Amino acid sequence: MQTLKNKVILVTGANRGIGKSLVKSALKKGASKIYATARDSNKLPNFNDDRVIPLTLDITNESQINQVVKNASDVEVLINNAGVLSSGNILEGKESNLEYDMRVNYYGTIAVMKAFAPVLEKNTPAKIINIASIVAYSPLPLIAGYSASKAALFSASLSVRIELAKKNVMVHTVNPGAIDTDMNIGSDWDMPSPDSTAEKILDKVEMGELDIVPDDMGLNMYDAWKEDPTKLADIYHDMYHN
Repeated sequence: MQTLKNKVILVTGANRGIGKSLVKSALKKGASKIYATARDSNKLPNFNDDRVIPLTLDITNESQINQVVKNASDVEVLINNAGVLSSGNILEGKESNLEYDMRVNYYGTIAVMKAFAPVLEKNTPAKIINIASIVAYSPLPLIAGYSASKAALFSASLSVRIELAKKNVMVHTVNPGAIDTDMNIGSDWDMPSPDSTAEKILDKVEMGELDIVPDDMGLNMYDAWKEDPTKLADIYHDMYHN
């Protein structure tokens, strides 16, 4: 088991949802220091722990990324959680929403990985943990831009995994189903809490699992996709048209 105890961790998008819960779970794991970032650091919760250091970071802002790299040069575990979700399909949705999802979820996360790669290579053994989505395997047209951006992120993560394989930096991907966060407000699905999801994610990271699906809904969809990719596409077809 590759423990997270005494590790220095950075979490993007730590102000709410899974990001906030990942900070709390990492504290329980015994992390020595956690950089908790958000676009507005004033909106970060009070974690009531001196190990948490708040930082301002918009992952689409190059100067902010570079400043955070300088302030957090001791990071050993980078958790790329920050992301956005815009509703809408491809043909009728706003092009600006498609571009926004891709700019944040894909290009923003890549920018953070590129900036922190030299830091992680210096602080090995190190990890990158990228929070993608179960829709990385097959798109849900209701959130087409989000689906495309997470599929792109998943592909990029696998590329980076190969690139860093001989540099003692392990790259994990996380593809959850629907979690009970602000992104899913109003849904009547039976969703797990972000706290329980974050704990499962970090448990699986410690066990060395590279491609993580931390929840039952996500696992059901992933199992359908593994059996036959068209099965997951059929599930999303029914969800969209019903």
